[in-house]
Amino acid sequence: MDELEDVAPATRGVVRLPAGSTRVTDADEEVFLLYTGLAARNAADSSAGFRGLGHINSREDSLMITFELGVPETTDECREMPIAAAHKKRTAAKGKARGNKVLPEHTLEVEIVQDKTALRSRKGDTGSVLWHASVDFAQTILRQLHTSDPASLLIPEALRNAHVIELGAGTGLLAVAFSPFTRHYTVTDIDDLVPLIRKNVARNLSHPPAFPSKQKGSLSPPSSNVTTAALDWIEMHEATPGLRRKLAPDELADLLLVVDCIYHPSLIPPLLSTIDYLTVPDRTAVLVVVELRAEDVVREFLQGWLDLSPAGEWEIWSIGGLMEGPYAAWVGWKHMLTEHAT
Repeated sequence: MDELEDVAPATRGVVRLPAGSTRVTDADEEVFLLYTGLAARNAADSSAGFRGLGHINSREDSLMITFELGVPETTDECREMPIAAAHKKRTAAKGKARGNKVLPEHTLEVEIVQDKTALRSRKGDTGSVLWHASVDFAQTILRQLHTSDPASLLIPEALRNAHVIELGAGTGLLAVAFSPFTRHYTVTDIDDLVPLIRKNVARNLSHPPAFPSKQKGSLSPPSSNVTTAALDWIEMHEATPGLRRKLAPDELADLLLVVDCIYHPSLIPPLLSTIDYLTVPDRTAVLVVVELRAEDVVREFLQGWLDLSPAGEWEIWSIGGLMEGPYAAWVGWKHMLTEHAT
């Protein structure tokens, strides 16, 4: 491979690749680097020990999450963060000195309802409770967007015109956090979890979420930019091409968001098949965030992703240092190959 091809491009759709992002071409090498770095951080920080599977508190019916958003770049009303208007009186500000001025440092409170019974009674249901990865990822991205960080991973101007599809959304926290910054946000998970997602979106945002447009009898107001929909990766994986078109969201994705969905080997082929189908070449950026648990599962996912690209359709970039903690993040981009290129 030409050395220039390993230099990260400035952007991939709505995503700005950080300086130092590296191209993933070997799953074994990437996993070795990730887990060696994780072991070194754990050795240097005695407080960074094992914290279980990664859920926050599965014993509570609801959790109040507070995001520290920092001081916005400007206090001008026209530059106010869109999340403040979209959320139901859950934003607050406290003074922080900058020079001789005291500027408002914003926080955001989000209340997330959990289905703790489903976690124990419904086989394979891990999405009914809140997990650290979603909270930590939301904290990172919200702070970047709120403070107009020039190195923000998601490009605000592009995001405002983007359709985001989230896979395996669980409780719906990320839809609550990010949808005010987007034109349209489609939040998906298995059918059993859709009521919980809808409850949390309605609980925290000014407008209740909409049903998919293909679902008849929807009474949801058109003002909502959030659509909740059932999307089962296994069904997508096993479906015929015609049925896949019916199962998938109607609108093409500009950003496909996959956060903390890699945990069970049996779900990796269906997840990869769904990612590959929903990704539009030269349009859809795929952002995957994973908590580093079982090394072999992460390796299997990465190898499977690379194997989707025998002719070089996919490029995968590893983003280091995005979040504090036992995490990895990758950005995927699929090229439209010409007949000559293949």
